Amino acid sequence: MSQSRFAEAIAALATALEGHRWYLFGAQAAILYGAPRMSEDVDATVFLNDGSTAASILPLLEAGGFRPTVLDADFFEQTRVVPAIHGATGIPVDLVVGGPGLEESFYARRGMRRIGGQDVPVIALEDLVALKVLAGRDRDRDDVRSLLAVRPDLDTERVRETLALLDEALALGELVMAFDRLASERDRSR
Repeated sequence: MSQSRFAEAIAALATALEGHRWYLFGAQAAILYGAPRMSEDVDATVFLNDGSTAASILPLLEAGGFRPTVLDADFFEQTRVVPAIHGATGIPVDLVVGGPGLEESFYARRGMRRIGGQDVPVIALEDLVALKVLAGRDRDRDDVRSLLAVRPDLDTERVRETLALLDEALALGELVMAFDRLASERDRSR
């Protein structure tokens, strides 16, 4: 799929979520920050208005040309994910329902990018890297390596601070070390 199809799907998402707080993250954000990445989907976090449920986002998505791939309200509430497909492009979109705490911080630090003629909120580079370290899949580690290589402006201390919060909150104790290993690979290759 061409990147213009992703731009079309992201712009449609921006239109559908107008009036809601949200931000793009995942592979599409990594691509925007310069990681050479192939992806077949779009990931975004959306914050619901007070009293709303995840299912309440469905009419907005449908009006924006998206069709849900799951119609189970219990699934939405349990997973905090609303999966959909953009009808015009066939691109899958996963909307994660944001909550208080760290996701609110990510929203506060987001930046704006112009995509497909729309202003799109995008997770900050440092927060994206922290989420990629947390995910820990091979492709996420590759994204971190790529971003470390192409973005010398990456604030590694802020990444470490966020990872330390995640380490503590999730009782993992390994995320900062995982990031430091990836960063040291970059330093050795210079």
